[in-house]
Amino acid sequence: MRIARSADIEACPVCGDRPVVLDGFTAFAPALATENAGFRASYFAELADLEAQNFWFRARNDVIVWALRSEVPDCERFLEIGCGTGFVLSAIREALPRAELVGSEIFSAGLHVAASRVPTATFYQMDARSIPFRDEFDAIGAFDVIEHIEDDVAVIEEVGRALRPGGRFVMTVPQHPALWSPQDDYAHHVRRYTASGLRRKLEAAGFEIDRMTSFVSLLLPVMLASRMWLRLRALDQAGDAMDELRISPLANTISGSVMRIETALTRRGVSWPAGGSLLVVARKRATSEGAT
Repeated sequence: MRIARSADIEACPVCGDRPVVLDGFTAFAPALATENAGFRASYFAELADLEAQNFWFRARNDVIVWALRSEVPDCERFLEIGCGTGFVLSAIREALPRAELVGSEIFSAGLHVAASRVPTATFYQMDARSIPFRDEFDAIGAFDVIEHIEDDVAVIEEVGRALRPGGRFVMTVPQHPALWSPQDDYAHHVRRYTASGLRRKLEAAGFEIDRMTSFVSLLLPVMLASRMWLRLRALDQAGDAMDELRISPLANTISGSVMRIETALTRRGVSWPAGGSLLVVARKRATSEGAT
């Protein structure tokens, strides 16, 4: 399927279904557009306010942009799955100004916010376990997305099919199962990853790893202490996924300064063995069409 605006799309050549227009966007999985087990659509409004100021989102954007510029500088077509409010996609727009950008989100609530941030991109409501494109994109991104999905292998395989041979899958995920805390439950995470475990899943789906590094590494001791405190407090279900993002201005400023140092070192070639998150750039093998 070629990338097209809503009015141009007919029946999906992959599954044969005809998409519908939902809230002004082409929807490939409308039954999942309002709520599912992976996230809460109600988070989008507050998330949009937090992202621009929170040190973690800003640092993650810096790492993602660096990886894209380093690994796929000539990218012509880019798809972000789980684009949320469009905060990452807006940074990618600046990093790859000539690329055709497509954003997808399972929740239709986030698409209007994302479209307002990146008006030049095309947006779809879509289930990442069933991507209606084949051999279409030079790069696909999933930034803290697949940890919400029970069948993450299905997503990885679908990404492989949607990429052109040699295309890159750029992703970030939460790392280290030992860091699991009530915050992961509130965020509707299914898992935290290990580098070796994620590598095995990607290689089994026809990818080769071009780059893999931890980030939020210098702050890992602080993160570990915070997660241990959450366990000791035995928080009940009154908490929510935004709790960890609501930090004081002073803590935000200090953490942001630490992350700028870490990112500068990463750009100079430092590969961090441990950290709260993991960045991976995986290349679709030229002879592979992805898992079947």
